[in-house]
Amino acid sequence: MARFECIGKNELSPALFRGILSPLMQQLNLGMIGGGTGGGGFFKALQTNGTLLASRLSIRIHLVRVAAKAFDEPQRKVDIPHAQITLDWKSLVSDPQVQIVAELAGGTTIAREMILAALKLGKPVITANKALLSAHGEELFAAAQQYGTNLYYEGSVAGGIPIIKALREGFVGNRITHLYGIVNGTCNYILTRMKLEGAEFEGVLKDAQREGFAEAEPSLDVDGHDSLHKIGILASLAHGFWVDPKQIHLEGIRSITPVDIQFAGQLGYTIKLLGIIKKIGPRVQVSVCPTLVPNAHVLASVNHVFNAVFVRGDVVGDTLFYGRGAGQDPTASAVLSDIADAALDLKYGTKCRIPPFVPHAREGAVLPMDEVVSRYYVRLSVVDRPGTLAKIATVLGEARIGISSVIQPEGHEGESVPLILMIHDAPNAAMKQALSKISRLGVVKQTPVMFRVETFE
Repeated sequence: MARFECIGKNELSPALFRGILSPLMQQLNLGMIGGGTGGGGFFKALQTNGTLLASRLSIRIHLVRVAAKAFDEPQRKVDIPHAQITLDWKSLVSDPQVQIVAELAGGTTIAREMILAALKLGKPVITANKALLSAHGEELFAAAQQYGTNLYYEGSVAGGIPIIKALREGFVGNRITHLYGIVNGTCNYILTRMKLEGAEFEGVLKDAQREGFAEAEPSLDVDGHDSLHKIGILASLAHGFWVDPKQIHLEGIRSITPVDIQFAGQLGYTIKLLGIIKKIGPRVQVSVCPTLVPNAHVLASVNHVFNAVFVRGDVVGDTLFYGRGAGQDPTASAVLSDIADAALDLKYGTKCRIPPFVPHAREGAVLPMDEVVSRYYVRLSVVDRPGTLAKIATVLGEARIGISSVIQPEGHEGESVPLILMIHDAPNAAMKQALSKISRLGVVKQTPVMFRVETFE
C-alpha cells in the first residue's frame, strides 16, 4: 500500500490551509509524463486549482517531476521549471517517491510501454490517450487487474464531460439501450460553419486550421478516426465486452456539401458526425458516420466546438451531457478529477474500488453494419428528362426499398440536376446494392451520396 507523507499545520501556507478542517494533511506524490500541450495544460491547472483540490480531498497533490521530450518544447505554452523536468521517463516511473503516474504524452507505441511499466510496479495510472485505449485498452485494463492497481481515463472521451464516470458509476444500475455522441469538436465546428454560412468544406477546414481548431494534417478528425476511438471506448463500457475498433463502421465528413446541408435543412434535419451505440437484440450497433438529426432533437443544436453525449438507460431514461470536448482546459479538468479519485482510493487502500473496465457480457457482439436497418437521405445527380425518376424507383422497388419523399429543385440548369430521395427503413446492405445499380444507370451522372437518418426511437 502506498505511504503518505503528513505535513504539519505550521508547514502550510495560509492560502493552502484555508478551508481545510484537519490539522494534518496527507501528501500524494505525482509523476507526469508529457510536457507538451496536454502536460502543460494540466501543469497550469494544478497550479491554479491545486489548493482547491487539497482543501476538498484533505490530500495535497505534489508534482515531483515531469518527463518530457525536451526542456523546451515548441508546443508548450506553460513555463515548467527546468529543475522539475527529466528526459528519462523510466527513472520517473521507477522512482519510489512517485506514487501515481499521469501519462499525457500521447501516441500508441511508447505510451503503451510507459503505462505498462507503471502498472507492473503497482502504481495507478491516469491517461487521456483515447487512441492508445482504443488500440490496447483490453491489454492495459488486464494489466491493471493483474498487478492490483487501477487505470483512470476520464480525459480520453469528450474532454471535460464526465461521461466515463457516469457510465461506470452513475448508470451502474442501468442497461444502456442507446448512446449517441457528437464527440469531435473539429468536425462539429466545420459542419456548424457550413450550415450557418453555406460555406464549402475545404474553405471552413482552412479557417479551422488557422484558428487552431484543426490540425495541419486533419485526417484523424475529419475522417472520423478520433470519434471512432472515443465511441469504441464508450461502447465497451456501456455493454461490457471489448469492442474491436475494426468492427466499428466509419465514415468521415469530406463528402458533405452545402447542397446536402441545405436540403437536409429543408427536410427538417441537421447533419452531424454522430457516434451511435444501439442495442439491437443480442448485438450492438457501433458506428460513426454523418447522420441527419431531426432539428427538434437536442443534439441538432450542439454547435461549434462543443460536444454532447445522449444516453438512454432502461431505468433512468434519457440524459444529456454537454460541454467542451477538446483543448487543454477541458482535458486538464478531467485529469484533475481522475487524480482526485486515485488519491482517495490510495488514501483508503482501495486501489481497485471501481475497476477501469468490467467484462460483464463476454458473449457480446457488434452487429455488422450491413444488417443495420435505417432510414436514408440520398442525393443523385441525374439527367433532367422524363422517365429518370421511374428508372431509379424501379431499382429501389426491386430491392423492396420504399421512397418516402422526393425533392427535384427547380432552377438548376445544365446537363445534370440534383435529385433528393428520402428512403424508408431498409437494411444497409440492400441500400448499398441498390445504389450500386443506380450509379450504373445512364441517367445518373455522379456517384450517389447517402447519409443515414436517425429517429432516436
